[in-house]
Amino acid sequence: MKREYHKWYSPNLEKEMELLVFGHSGAKVLFFPPRMGRFYDYEDWKVIKALEEKITNGDLQVFCVDSVDLESFYNSFSHPGYRIYRHIQYEKYVLEEVLPLANKINTNPNVISAGCSLGAYHAVNVAMRHPNLFCKVVGMSGRYDLTKSKGYFKDLLSGFHNDFVYFNMPNQYLKNLEDPNLIQQIDNIDIILTIGKEDPFLKSNYILSDIFNEKGISHQLFEWDERAHKAYYWRKMVQIYF
Repeated sequence: MKREYHKWYSPNLEKEMELLVFGHSGAKVLFFPPRMGRFYDYEDWKVIKALEEKITNGDLQVFCVDSVDLESFYNSFSHPGYRIYRHIQYEKYVLEEVLPLANKINTNPNVISAGCSLGAYHAVNVAMRHPNLFCKVVGMSGRYDLTKSKGYFKDLLSGFHNDFVYFNMPNQYLKNLEDPNLIQQIDNIDIILTIGKEDPFLKSNYILSDIFNEKGISHQLFEWDERAHKAYYWRKMVQIYF
């Protein structure tokens, strides 16, 4: 299995960023790490190993991106206005730096957005905001409104709300989406959500599913046994849903 390491100074984030690429051809997967995770987590946790056959066969090429969660949503020492601003910079990094690199390496037009835990939020949010760029999105164990508290998972914006927050919380902005062209673009995406029945974010997934149903957007929601919020389950999920 081909493996490449890339590192460069990001003008959008004003810091060096790293990523790993696995494979040589096929649909491109932008794989976002779990909350506060790193670009090497999925390799370390053998999630990439679970995809080895599809990668080696040339069906998938996986781009494991890094995160800045500790500088954005999990940066409790900064004002929440800065947290969402840093997230927006991160999205620009993904769209203006990572995706062009992926397109340069691999001309396959199919791009999949995927992630686990907070990575599922990143994957779903970027695909819903830019549906013309993606053919598929896979959200595993995700949370789709970071302003809602659940147990020890707190509101990551500390009660702060503005337009930037609103337009980056899928369960908020999709509910009021009326543009038929955008709805059609989202409907063209193969949308897969998967969540454990004991996961604290179960309700968040069903809220998103209900919004999709209200808008006539086709999607699939799979409920797994137990909490299913760890690498053991994600290794199984990627084999089924990627």
